[in-house]
Amino acid sequence: MATEYGNPMGSGESTDYNHYIIDQGWKNYTDEDHGTWQILYNRQRELLKGRACNEFMDNLDKLGIGDSKVPDFRRMSETLKELTGWEVVAVPGLIPDLPFFKLLSERKFPAGNFIRKRAQLDYIEEPDVFHDVFGHVPLLAHPVFADYLEAYGKGGLRAHEFGTIKNLARLYWFTVEFGLINTPEGLRICGAGILSSSGESKFSLEDASPNRIAFDLKRVMQTNYRVDDYQQTYFVIDSFDQLFQETYKDFAPLYEELKIHPRQLTPDEILPEDKIIHKGTQAYACARDIEKQSA
Repeated sequence: MATEYGNPMGSGESTDYNHYIIDQGWKNYTDEDHGTWQILYNRQRELLKGRACNEFMDNLDKLGIGDSKVPDFRRMSETLKELTGWEVVAVPGLIPDLPFFKLLSERKFPAGNFIRKRAQLDYIEEPDVFHDVFGHVPLLAHPVFADYLEAYGKGGLRAHEFGTIKNLARLYWFTVEFGLINTPEGLRICGAGILSSSGESKFSLEDASPNRIAFDLKRVMQTNYRVDDYQQTYFVIDSFDQLFQETYKDFAPLYEELKIHPRQLTPDEILPEDKIIHKGTQAYACARDIEKQSA
């Protein structure tokens, strides 16, 4: 499961993940389950043309993640292991921090084995197999991104020692889940939370409401985010190489700085030193907040 996706991470102290891993139970999926996958896959595949980064679209095909049925983790992992050494393991739901980080550090991606109901096509609070496999797995076949996610897992284990998991979780949120990337063709989506969402696929790139700001590691670690709606700010990387190079280093000095000078930026805040790609109107977030207050 994705770190901090809907605030799933618990406070478990053990890194042992074995009792969280289960059999996917692929034969237990019903015709309706496979039909739900088809609907979600075909809708997103069409929406992501010209919106998702090429690396995602290419690897979707390379891994054989198609529209006919929920993918079989074992078969998919055979190809993924050959490409980057990663595999997908089934879990029944959200798992605590340390087992999650330990799995990533060993190139094992935990994915929910359940799929949403038809009434939840547009939104599901807890990530399901569509979010985890369609959204996350294709980029695990990209060598640099694969290295980044392994490094993130190792970094998570160390962040636990420093008491800075919350800061590190924001890095995952704003890159792995809700990241954008600069390409020669323009801004594209690389975050799984967007790639698996029909509404946010369009909103993140095309709506005037959210901020789009160039990636800065410290800035990201200081920024709060929304778990209940579309993001108010998206951070943009220049390349996966940039992301890996800026994060594959000793975070200890940064962690100490963040502890001495803690700063909590709001989801919509803009700083004078930000490299702004687009300054959002925040119209969507304001309207949604008014709706919730009046409900």
